[in-house]
Amino acid sequence: MVPPAASSSPSPPIDGEVFRRVLSRFPTGVVAVTGVVDGEAAGFAVGSFMSVSLDPPLVAFGVARSSSTWPRIRPSGSFCVNVLSEEQEALCRTFAAKGSDRFRDVDWVPAPTGSPIIHGCLAWIDCELTDQHRAGDHDLVVGQVRDLGARDTSPGPLLFFARQFGGFRPLARTGS
Repeated sequence: MVPPAASSSPSPPIDGEVFRRVLSRFPTGVVAVTGVVDGEAAGFAVGSFMSVSLDPPLVAFGVARSSSTWPRIRPSGSFCVNVLSEEQEALCRTFAAKGSDRFRDVDWVPAPTGSPIIHGCLAWIDCELTDQHRAGDHDLVVGQVRDLGARDTSPGPLLFFARQFGGFRPLARTGS
């Protein structure tokens, strides 16, 4: 399919609420990006995470330029992405809140870079920071994977869809 020809007239501005509503129709997984700041665990919730490259193994996430946590983690040069399970909605809400003690009552172990691996997460991806690109009101952060691990898929992942949290269960396969 060929996209329509570009118009010479400027596009009307996109209403932020309409943008949010339309994009809420795309389900996203939820992760917690963690690191160590002055010997203390730090982290925040992210709904824009993706794999970028297999060779070399790269992942990326988007972080709001207004984040107060990422600028503190960034100088360490490493971070860990924790894929949250559907049982970790409360933890996700804590990691999304501003000014909270996010690691109070959270069990974790250090990844090889020292960044926290949160107990109960479905998977973890330990990374070295490679790039950060400005993207509007967010930054796109790219990391090279240094180590990773996963547990089985039960429970399922925490998803965000239509501005609500939920889980995922695969459909039963039929046939061969």
